[in-house]
Amino acid sequence: MRIEGKALLARIYIGESDRWEGRPLFEAIVEKLRASGVAGATVLRGIEGYGRASRVHTASILRLSEDLPILIEAVDREDRLRAVLPEIDAMVDGGVITLEHVEVIAYRSPTESE
Repeated sequence: MRIEGKALLARIYIGESDRWEGRPLFEAIVEKLRASGVAGATVLRGIEGYGRASRVHTASILRLSEDLPILIEAVDREDRLRAVLPEIDAMVDGGVITLEHVEVIAYRSPTESE
């Protein structure tokens, strides 16, 4: 698969303790994105954040949280990403999903040459 030029970036903000059918929600979302053929996804674990309830979640040793922020980013052609978003939205009970238009400059594996 190759994507270049205009694309869509989805950002899915959830909590580390969020679950889907007994397993971590971030794993279930990445699996759903992959099964749907989305070009790529990355999961990032935050060190601090807060959401709608304004409760701070932090990795600080003084206030250690077991529910750190998780950010899942996925990039692909707009049609492919929009097709799977309703399923992702149904999985996310609490969190935020954002979209932005991006331009893909390069998309290749480390073994590919130009």
